[in-house]
Amino acid sequence: MVAAGGSRLSGPSVSRRTASGESDVFWWLEGRPSDGGRSVLVCASAEGTSELPGPWSVRTAVHEYGGGAFWLGREAVFFANWSDQRIYRVPLDDGRLPVEPAPEPVSPEPPFDRAWRYADGRQHPTGDYLVCVLENHEPVRQNDSAEPSNTIVAVGRSGQWQMLVSGTDFVSTPRISPDGRWLSWIQWDHPNMPWNETTLCAAPLFGDPSESPRLGNTKVVATGAAIHGADWSSDGRLIYSTDASGFWNLAWWSPTGGAGELTALTDGEIGHPSWGFGTQQWTELSDGRLLVVVTRQASDSLAVLDGGELQTVELDFGLMSVLGTAAGDAGVVATIGRADRLPEVVALQLDGPGAVGVVGVDVVRPADETAVDNQWLSEPSSIWFTSDGRPTQCFFYPPSPAGNAITAAGDATPASGELPPLVVLGHGGPTGHSGPDFHLRVQFWTSRGFAVADVNYGGSSGFGTEYRSRLDGQWGVLDVDDCVAAACHLAEAGLVDADRMAIRGGSAGGLTVMNALITSDVFRAGTSLYGVADLAALATETHKFEARYLDRLVGPYPEAADVYAERSPVNHADRLSAPMLVLQGSEDAVVPPQQSRGIVAALAEQDIAHAYIEFEGEQHGFRRAENIIRALEAELWFYGRVFEFTPADEIAPPELRHRLDDSEQ
Repeated sequence: MVAAGGSRLSGPSVSRRTASGESDVFWWLEGRPSDGGRSVLVCASAEGTSELPGPWSVRTAVHEYGGGAFWLGREAVFFANWSDQRIYRVPLDDGRLPVEPAPEPVSPEPPFDRAWRYADGRQHPTGDYLVCVLENHEPVRQNDSAEPSNTIVAVGRSGQWQMLVSGTDFVSTPRISPDGRWLSWIQWDHPNMPWNETTLCAAPLFGDPSESPRLGNTKVVATGAAIHGADWSSDGRLIYSTDASGFWNLAWWSPTGGAGELTALTDGEIGHPSWGFGTQQWTELSDGRLLVVVTRQASDSLAVLDGGELQTVELDFGLMSVLGTAAGDAGVVATIGRADRLPEVVALQLDGPGAVGVVGVDVVRPADETAVDNQWLSEPSSIWFTSDGRPTQCFFYPPSPAGNAITAAGDATPASGELPPLVVLGHGGPTGHSGPDFHLRVQFWTSRGFAVADVNYGGSSGFGTEYRSRLDGQWGVLDVDDCVAAACHLAEAGLVDADRMAIRGGSAGGLTVMNALITSDVFRAGTSLYGVADLAALATETHKFEARYLDRLVGPYPEAADVYAERSPVNHADRLSAPMLVLQGSEDAVVPPQQSRGIVAALAEQDIAHAYIEFEGEQHGFRRAENIIRALEAELWFYGRVFEFTPADEIAPPELRHRLDDSEQ
């Protein structure tokens, strides 16, 4: 159920009907594990739902994390195809996908497979050309030590591209003003990430749109802060999020003169780290008001900015997270998560100016069916605790009511006063955060009698810039301390069994797992999913987007080589206090397989009990249903061996290398 019900919904967009004059057409992407992880473009209208058939997969490899893989034009939808990374065009049929879509390539044929990768595009109002991000991997083919180049290009009707913006390490968010006369974009250089220091630029567009466009002199709109989600409003202003105040707030700039602030939040944020393209936390309504997503302490809410006042939108359902919004003539389409169901796509009709209510909610794409009785589901509570004097937050999930009847011994009735075992989750990023919306992967554990603590350790987003900056120079230390402190707090509060606690995490969270087992004896088991084991190797081998990420989190390399060595788990396997399960994708370009293979070799050398599974063809995160299932079952089996219980699930055990104790192999 976790695998089949795990469709990833993203990229909500709206196109207008051109002939029939009927309601808007809603668009989104679905990542389907049951279809080999294919990313499917879907549209829905009054006539029903249609989708781009296989083998097309709408996904870009730019920055490895992708995003912004499709965009709507005047009379067509454009998308980046996963297999070759070229841009394709599908003509719209009255705002919808035609019955038999025949995608045709728009971008030129690359010199070698996936050499030119595109993302985050927009079409000029005349329809004569596209602007988008181009990541060119030709330099890497010519020199293994070189990086790909990241630029903004215009792709014309002839199928050739022309350079518009270059000279910086990274660019994103190319956006064209409604009158077609200005181009805006965000840029930054190593060692910054887009949530550190970026620059928002704008330049006039000149030339005959049907020929080669060119840019005028660049104007710096904002710099020295983290800029996010910049786009043009219908009145010609450039609106963007900036964390210059310590929280992401909205500001504006006009090419005709003038600039200012739109919001002044001090307890929430309208913005988030740009790991992927094509995201922003505001959209303009048809009446000119702005609908915004406000994140407060890792939980989202909707609000309307009306006449300088930010008013919360009152909803009669438990909104937990908003994954994206887009506005049309009739309302807003949003991908949302709720407390009791998987994400879904909904169309919201809002009250007019002066009001903040929702007058209608139409479910465009229902949540994947879980068919689980509520007695098997656990609801989270936000818990604050102190870690070395720092207030820190986590979401705590007790065992579900039915799961609470399952003990670690496998009995149907728990012993009197027995406390549940705990699984501590360390999220990836590490600049990310965990929200309280419905996660089947959490419910997998709570339905089996485990409690779960999803920790937003220092460095997490959704709490303001100061909280997010705590991890600077402290990755591998502060995140570990916070996860250990969360587990100890829950045990001291009598909510979990202090003798049966495990920690799991993926990517950056994998480093947290391994260092927690090295520096403390709180946890009896750990699971690393494509985790970072060797910081020095990561600094020298990872992809361009994160090539200098560790400068801020750890220190410049090689100047801080001693720090890298001290915090790399692969160098301290002899100090691991508990057995480990290691899970990895064979084609991971973010955290290469050598990282997991290195820690496995160190575990074997130290005769520490462990199991290792490498999934062929998987990248950074498992997308195929069979691999998602295998990974979860192996982890449950592993905890069963450590905590001495036999899962009810029928599981083919992975190979357990070395001993758990002196009596068993």
